[in-house]
Amino acid sequence: MSQQQLDKLLAIFAKLPALGALSIEEERANLDEGGARFKVPDDVTLEPVDVDGVPGEFLIAPGASADKVVLYLHGGGYAIGSIKSHRYLMQNISRHSGAKTLGIDYRLAPENPFPAALEDATKAYRWLLAQGYKPENIAIGGDSAGGGLTLATLINLRDQGDPLPAAGVLISPWADLSGEADSVTSRADADPMIKPDGLYSLGGQYLNGADPKTLLASPMFAGMNGLPPLCIHVGGREILYDDAITVAKKARHVGVEVELLDEPKLFHVWHAFAPMLEEGQQAVEKIGAFLKKKLQ
Repeated sequence: MSQQQLDKLLAIFAKLPALGALSIEEERANLDEGGARFKVPDDVTLEPVDVDGVPGEFLIAPGASADKVVLYLHGGGYAIGSIKSHRYLMQNISRHSGAKTLGIDYRLAPENPFPAALEDATKAYRWLLAQGYKPENIAIGGDSAGGGLTLATLINLRDQGDPLPAAGVLISPWADLSGEADSVTSRADADPMIKPDGLYSLGGQYLNGADPKTLLASPMFAGMNGLPPLCIHVGGREILYDDAITVAKKARHVGVEVELLDEPKLFHVWHAFAPMLEEGQQAVEKIGAFLKKKLQ
C-alpha cells in the first residue's frame, strides 16, 4: 500500500463538498471537471457515435481489437456523471483489455428516472449486436451506479432472451437502493467518498416513487442464475461494501463464475485515481487481464 499516495487523496476528499450539498447542475459540472483533470493520452482515439439515439463515444487505445468492445456505464448515482467524467478510466480499461470501450451518456435522473438508464444501456448492447459485434466479443462494465446498472442490464437481457455478453465488470457496484445493508451505517465514518444521506437522496430521485427493492433498480435482490462471468471489485472503506459482497456470494451460489477483489484499505472506485494511486492502476490492469481471458 502506497500510504503517502493514499493520504494525499484522502486529504483532497476531505476538502470536497459532501455529495448532495450542491445542486444537481453543480454536482454534474464538478464531476466532469474532476474527471477531466486526468488527460486522455494522445495515442487514444476518441470516436463519437450515435448509439440508436443515445450519445456515445468509442475510446480506442493502441492495440485494441476492432471486433472486441466493453460497453461502459459510468457512475454518479444515476443523476450525475458522463462520458467526459469517465474518459480516463474508460481508455485505461481499453488499454489493458485489448478491446475498444464504448461509453454512453445514458439519461439521468431526476429528469429521466428509472427505468430510463436501464432502457438506454439495454439499447446500447443491442445496438452493438446490430453493428455486427458478437456476444462473445462484448463485455459490459461500470462503476458505482454504473456497476449496479451493469448487473441490472445483464439480468434484463437474460430475462428478455437476448444473447448474453462474455462477461460483466462491477466496480464498487451500487446494487441495493434500499439503504438497508449493514455497511451503509457501519462504514459511514470510514468512507471518504460518499455518505448515506447524499447517495440515497439521489437514489430517491432515480426511483421516483418506485419500490427501492424493484429488481431492475436494485439488482442485488434478483436471481443471478445464468449470468456470464463477473469481475467484482470493492474497497473495505465503502458504505456499498455489502452490495458487492452479497452479489458475489449470490452469484457464486448459483454457479456463476466470480473473480472478486476485496481491498480492505481502499475506497469507492479507487480505479478512477490510477494516475495518483498505484493500487488504482493495478486494479485496472486486473480488470484488463480478466477481460482478455473472457473476450475470445
